[in-house]
Amino acid sequence: MSRIAKIPVKIPAGVTVQVSPANEVTVKGPKGELSLAVDRDIQVIVQSGEIVVKRPTDQIRHKELHGTYRALLANMVKGVSEGFRKELELVGVGYRANAQGQLLDITVGYSHNILMEVPKEVKVKTEAEKGQNPKIILESADKQLLGAVAAKIRSLRKPEPYKGKGIRYADEVVRRKAGKSAGK
Repeated sequence: MSRIAKIPVKIPAGVTVQVSPANEVTVKGPKGELSLAVDRDIQVIVQSGEIVVKRPTDQIRHKELHGTYRALLANMVKGVSEGFRKELELVGVGYRANAQGQLLDITVGYSHNILMEVPKEVKVKTEAEKGQNPKIILESADKQLLGAVAAKIRSLRKPEPYKGKGIRYADEVVRRKAGKSAGK
């Protein structure tokens, strides 16, 4: 049995979980509302302030789904209660970002600015302190959507290994390579 799937998900105060007959799990909390369609073979039970996920057999498919759905439900509960946050740094001379509502204007060394519309479920803000790299801060209750948006922004200019310029996660370490060796 999956060790992760065995652990019940605790429901914090202020969060409600409902399971519909069609195996649709809806989680509501102070940060928002998320829903997930669970496979019909997996059983989700809400009892005494905990979510318990059960599987019918020990087939490989059921084992895979068991742990996956438990992890997804745990992320949903954490997302609607605390939320998730990702920070991206823009490293390079003249690299800037500016957020106006859900529209992100990014300048990262191309001949034009990149305008990107961020989904309404994700809050975006930018910081530019003197002497530090500009930052893009993303916050959301949906961990999957947050990761996808952050990855899309990072893909606009990935950090390169020689000078380290580009868009990177705040906690990311870029391995640097030595440049050309000096002439003979």
